[in-house]
Amino acid sequence: MEYRNLQTEEIQVLQSNDCWAENWDNVKVKDGFIPKFFHRVMFYGDIRLGKFEKDTEISKGFFKHSGINNATLRNVTVGDNCLIENISNFINNYDIGNDCYISNICTMQTNSEATFGEGNIIAVLNEMGEGNIFLHRELNSQLAAFMVKYDGNKEIRSKLHGILRRDMAVNQSVKRAFIGNNVTIINTKEITDTVIFDCCQVDGASRLSNCTVLSAQGSKVFIGTGVICENSIISDGSVIINSVKMQDCFVGESCEISNGFTASASVFFANSYMSNGEACAAFCGPFSASHHKSSLLIGGQFSFYNAGSATNFSNHAYKMGPIHYGILERGTKTSSGSYILMPATIGTFSVCLGKLMHHPDTRNLPFSYLIALGDIMYLVPGRNLTTVGLYRDIRKWPKRDKRPATGQKSIVNFDWLSPFSVGEILEGKKILENLRAASGSNVSTYNYHEYVIKKSALDNGIRFYDMALRIYMGAVLKRHSLEKPVSDVGLGKWNDLSGLLIPDTEEKRLCEELINGTITDVKQIKEFFIRANDNYNEYRWIWTYKMICDYYGIEEITEEYAQIIHQNYVSARRIWIDEIKKDARKEYALGDVETSLYEDFMSQLDKEVDFENQKLYM
Repeated sequence: MEYRNLQTEEIQVLQSNDCWAENWDNVKVKDGFIPKFFHRVMFYGDIRLGKFEKDTEISKGFFKHSGINNATLRNVTVGDNCLIENISNFINNYDIGNDCYISNICTMQTNSEATFGEGNIIAVLNEMGEGNIFLHRELNSQLAAFMVKYDGNKEIRSKLHGILRRDMAVNQSVKRAFIGNNVTIINTKEITDTVIFDCCQVDGASRLSNCTVLSAQGSKVFIGTGVICENSIISDGSVIINSVKMQDCFVGESCEISNGFTASASVFFANSYMSNGEACAAFCGPFSASHHKSSLLIGGQFSFYNAGSATNFSNHAYKMGPIHYGILERGTKTSSGSYILMPATIGTFSVCLGKLMHHPDTRNLPFSYLIALGDIMYLVPGRNLTTVGLYRDIRKWPKRDKRPATGQKSIVNFDWLSPFSVGEILEGKKILENLRAASGSNVSTYNYHEYVIKKSALDNGIRFYDMALRIYMGAVLKRHSLEKPVSDVGLGKWNDLSGLLIPDTEEKRLCEELINGTITDVKQIKEFFIRANDNYNEYRWIWTYKMICDYYGIEEITEEYAQIIHQNYVSARRIWIDEIKKDARKEYALGDVETSLYEDFMSQLDKEVDFENQKLYM
């Protein structure tokens, strides 16, 4: 932009308004500058000022003219039509965009060593680790999960960190923080080494230090009263309010963190909600939720997760320090008062109740209930497949995605029955059948990894798992022709990379392309994840075709077998809906559910039986 020196008459007007400059020659302005809107301003160093022609709405229906009043500025650029007033200390080394409102703050400055929260390597899961997530403004849940998963691979770690450092160097090439356009910062004590993008609002915060606050079109960040945020990155659409204390964290898109929640060395992605409690070394993937003051998320990886009150995890398994950690696969819930002794892995869509000991590993028994009754740990396989809670959950998440349709960073695949979860169901069914074969059918209980499975629970688990398999096969078949796949991409194990459902072979291909130098920047990594997600339906069909053939003992799916698969699908869905209805009746019998709510829910279940016209939720 072109700036000129102040004219003598303009300097005189400024001085008459009690303005002062260390050197008036270092104060440059745009043509159209009007000095009468400046009062009691002190200028140090190099100053650049725009035009001040418009009014600023500071409260609904209350307008004040743009300008600068009661402020000390040093090495500052101010864009057009800003209103800056009542700066009790100073603004130092900042570039401020157009149409900003900055009022009643103490200090705002950039130091020479500022990194704006980027490059900070934090240790999630293993609280005592050297650090496994490299904070970067382009981070999403897939890249973060990939970094954690392959942190032990020195080649991959070195390649990733090199790529991110090169990208970060571009962001930090200008050693002066900026405030974007249409930003509001009011009633805030301190903003240091912090970049704030367009349209964001900071109102009443205590301190933002070494942070990046991002925004996107129609998706701004709001930071509210009493917030202290240090060495962190906050993504577009997020809300951080009511005395939150956050250090060394990454907050992804459209998250809400509120009501005194404290977090350190943790990451939160895509619509996560945290309130009242605490997180430490926690990986909170998409739709993670913790509402209660007594809940502590520590040393764990979560997604589509709901923490009950007083949920706790022990990452001190013995005496070597807080080095242990666990994974709660997508859709897991913990009830009030739950406790899990790490290390542990809980299978997808499971429910945990009580104090769970013996380091549970139920990754191959998904949709289960884990129940602690005194010193006995019970496992109820597949029970959650038939609950009202699961039915509601798999429908609520797509509706609660607050991110704008364009520009979403983290990939979220909402399929609850997928090659990932169904692969676990297949393994679970084999485990239960093998337990029954080994111990016989005339026993009252079976043991699995120190957990007790009652005979009735095991029999029902096999039945529920088979029901889910038939639902999955029929639903996928309805979406495809019977053409046999020619590719083998998608066969084998599948992974859930914090919201992205991806074949293990594709994930390994990404590793290879990083190591051999085919992929050299962040954009290529994210494009790899996007392509994998775009090809999900094709990969799923390849996996499912083989799974159907194996299940029915056939070489290919003919029209005749397609009819059998469809009939089995219809009957399995009817069984599924009937089981959910039973669960709803139990809850209604407790007397706490309004009749109208119960009837509406049952009516919704009745509509599920219309197989040809219903919307399938996979």
